[in-house]
Amino acid sequence: MDSGWRYRVASVAGVVVLTAAAVALVNNATLQSIATTIPVFNRLPTDPPTGSEFTFELLVTIAVVVSVFLPLYKPRPRRILDAIALAQKRVLVAVLVLATIGYFDYTYRLPRLTVVLLTPLLLVVLPAWFVWIRKQPSSNGERTIVVGDDLKVIEEVASEVDGTLLGYLCPTSVITTVERTEAIADGGTNTSGLERLGGLSRIEDVLVEYDIDTVVLAFEHADRAEFFGALDACYEYGVNAKVHRDHTDSVLTASGGVGTLIDVEVEPWDIQDYILKRAFDITFASAGLVALSPLIIGIIVAIKAEDGGSILYRQDRTAVFGETFSIYKFRSMIENAEDETGVKISDEDAGGVDPRVTSVGRVLRQTHLDEIPQLWSILRGDMSVVGPRPERPELDSDIQSGVVDWQKRWFVKPGLTGPAQINHVTGKEPSEKLRYDLEYVRDQSFSYDMKLVSRQVWGVVVDIINASKDS
Repeated sequence: MDSGWRYRVASVAGVVVLTAAAVALVNNATLQSIATTIPVFNRLPTDPPTGSEFTFELLVTIAVVVSVFLPLYKPRPRRILDAIALAQKRVLVAVLVLATIGYFDYTYRLPRLTVVLLTPLLLVVLPAWFVWIRKQPSSNGERTIVVGDDLKVIEEVASEVDGTLLGYLCPTSVITTVERTEAIADGGTNTSGLERLGGLSRIEDVLVEYDIDTVVLAFEHADRAEFFGALDACYEYGVNAKVHRDHTDSVLTASGGVGTLIDVEVEPWDIQDYILKRAFDITFASAGLVALSPLIIGIIVAIKAEDGGSILYRQDRTAVFGETFSIYKFRSMIENAEDETGVKISDEDAGGVDPRVTSVGRVLRQTHLDEIPQLWSILRGDMSVVGPRPERPELDSDIQSGVVDWQKRWFVKPGLTGPAQINHVTGKEPSEKLRYDLEYVRDQSFSYDMKLVSRQVWGVVVDIINASKDS
């Protein structure tokens, strides 16, 4: 079975079709009558739904099962027993969800006999489907490629690879500057005889075409655009990533790594926590925008009344894997404040006075109300409520050159608040800020997020009270 999008489409389609067929089968009146001859089941009523009631039951079941099976849609090499175990666990979770829905809300409930009969059927057919389409581990070990921008590093890393090494990817410009046995744009070999499969732009095609299990990164420097772009491709296609031990300062690595090549933790969040986190982000941002709408109107009026300038201020910030996105704030400085000073951290972050900040802006910054428009970035999915605070790319470049481990912050989605903000640490103290951010990266969980949000909300309330007293 092909990896990438073909696998995803097939796995989702199979779950939908098999779940629908199972629901239709267990709602057969004859089958239910036979089932009730079993002593344990004879207390359950046989009342299979028809018409619109059956359609509704079918759609609810499909929606629950498809959602619960989300972790299995990413193509990963799995052994048969692993595929069966993972699929059966997901079936049990789906049945528990369906039973819970029926317990709390009669409108969406499935008949108890339907749930009872559906469970063993799904425990067989869905694991069988994922065994049938699974991305099989190579019989010769993991299928691996090396991706990098320096042939010496590529050769060094290639010698450490276990399993089947199919070739390497590197920019054409690198090939033209060194001796090689063959020189063509999208292929060739290096001095060690390792086949070149193309340039870095072909990484996604190669991952699918060669059914790659593992990518080993062999960059001379952990460049944001190329190094983290390759990691992004690994994440998207469900491929394992490894990095030379010399570059572990730039990535989030799996715990307990030994040897020259270390596993990269490209997906640190557990899927259940991720779903809860995203649901909370949407709920929090939506509720915040609605609840704060009167205050938002008041802030708009105050900004316009002070100097008649623009209401919002747009900034580029660094996101996951070093990509950038735009955020908006209520303007708290004079118009075009950075035309003369350039991009720099505000003096207020160090406890000083920034002459560029307006009177209204000073209140907004003191109470954190200038951050309200970022709730929209959370709704869009660019940010989360909790995570490392995103820095501006210009400042990020300066900081990462002087602070070890800074890029590890890029392995989780940036947030509106986090441990650094809770402890009043700003970009003026990058090493201290990084310490708190890495604490979050290591300990992140939905429950940890809730603790941080509670502390941040309380802190904002205190700041607003103090600001009102000062005025």
